Amino acid sequence: MRGEELEIPLGKRTPKYRFFEMLPAILSYGLLLVPVVLSMFSPLIAAIFIIGYIIIWFVKAVGIAYRTIQGYNLLQQAQRVNWLQRLNDLGNPEDAVKDYEERSHKGEWRHRTHYRNLLQIAANRKAYYSPAEVINAVIVPFVKEGPEVLEPTIESILRSHYDFKNNMILIFAYEGRAGESAEKLAQHLVKKYGSKFYHAFAVKHPAGLPDEQIGKGGNINCAGRELQKYLEERNIDPDKVIVTTLDADNRPDPSYFAYVAYEYIMSADRRRHLAFQPVSLYMNNIWDVPAAQRVLAVGNSFWTIINSQRQHMLRNFSSHSQGMGSLLDTNFWSARTIVEDGHQYWRSYFAYDGDYDVIPVYVPIYQDAVLSDTYWKTTKAQFTQLRRWAYGASDVAYVAKNGLGKHSRVPFWGFIGRFLRLIDSHVSWATASIIIGFGAWAPLFLNSESSHSIIAHELPLIASQLQQIALVGMFITIFLTFKMLPPRPARYKAHRTIFMLLQWVIMPVTSICYGSAAAFNSQTRLFLGKYLDKFDVTEKAVKQ
Repeated sequence: MRGEELEIPLGKRTPKYRFFEMLPAILSYGLLLVPVVLSMFSPLIAAIFIIGYIIIWFVKAVGIAYRTIQGYNLLQQAQRVNWLQRLNDLGNPEDAVKDYEERSHKGEWRHRTHYRNLLQIAANRKAYYSPAEVINAVIVPFVKEGPEVLEPTIESILRSHYDFKNNMILIFAYEGRAGESAEKLAQHLVKKYGSKFYHAFAVKHPAGLPDEQIGKGGNINCAGRELQKYLEERNIDPDKVIVTTLDADNRPDPSYFAYVAYEYIMSADRRRHLAFQPVSLYMNNIWDVPAAQRVLAVGNSFWTIINSQRQHMLRNFSSHSQGMGSLLDTNFWSARTIVEDGHQYWRSYFAYDGDYDVIPVYVPIYQDAVLSDTYWKTTKAQFTQLRRWAYGASDVAYVAKNGLGKHSRVPFWGFIGRFLRLIDSHVSWATASIIIGFGAWAPLFLNSESSHSIIAHELPLIASQLQQIALVGMFITIFLTFKMLPPRPARYKAHRTIFMLLQWVIMPVTSICYGSAAAFNSQTRLFLGKYLDKFDVTEKAVKQ
């Protein structure tokens, strides 16, 4: 598939497309009604359903706890690797092989894999790029963020263990609708930092372009096309360029760009069929945000850690990297959706007829948790962010259209697995915390005959006991959170640490009031055809 075939339809949808837009809401509301309807007719059947549902999630909770520990350990090990040295080894594999044969690298993470990679390159140099040939192009989009947000991001890039002077292009993608102040800031940043990179420039995204939603997709799309012109003018092979999108508040781990370049080189002829996904940790300002936002930020951080180990579930999310050649094949990112990151996975998947994967990069990109200048604004901004993420349910119709149509060329069973997981993730997002929290009480409240049913009386107790056992996973999360927290700022006293512990009692409330509510909001909009047509920029204030 190419060009317009990859785009979300504009205007009126076909009945089939509308059905699949409505499907997540139909399934989510339907699943909530199941324990209600069953309770009215048979408390026993309702109890069996609810216990079965909770047991399924109990098993999932055990898996999540295991993945959380495993993911944390992977991050620790990967961050200890000298990725720049490994990257440079690929440019001189014969000497690196000798070094590996003469001295032990036993304690290093995946040292055997690196050794095999060196042998591969030494045996067939022409099949792989040299590290000196590969360029990282970094696009930093912004609207109203100021230098207090953007400059720490640039400084973090400059702390990278990477030759950014010879192998990195920096692009500031600013919105024309933000006015003259954004343009002045972009030009100021280019002037201040441009000399430190191979090249740096600013790109203005004009307001009001046809067939575009107001959002990040159109902005980075515009920047990508300017990058294309720059590469063509200088005869730079697009397959030798890795493009990374970084939000204004993103601070990559120092080894990120070397790590990605290493994986990209080793991808050889599959480089166009891959994206590279780091772990997003919402920890930059974690000490400053209110308790509810801290719980959500930590939960979202561990969600990305867990997903990094489930490659069948891994999708482009937030900041990620993809080869320029791949972006050309997909006509860059979609400007018609407010969830351009996850949607880019599906565009690429269909562009390559299903031959597309996302490779986990086990080092973090640190991001801000949601924070505004008042508590109410912060609460509202947090809900808006989660609603935007949950609007990824809009991909269900797009995926069904391209994967179930008569012209689909993706492998059927592989596609069905991905499609069902996509639906399940959005339905579970909306319903799981509500059913687990309140489902066990449904028979007692909705059917007077339940007063004579032993199982209906015992159901809340059984559910409570299973939930208490599952709390082990939360204790693991709390323990690992304290190990990952940045140092407590001097402006906070020691009791702030105690609040960091006590905050977890509100997790059930945040799961329902933020997670479920945001998911139902997005799915209901899709059901009614009241589409989100604007990317609401998340407020992330900086406390001094």
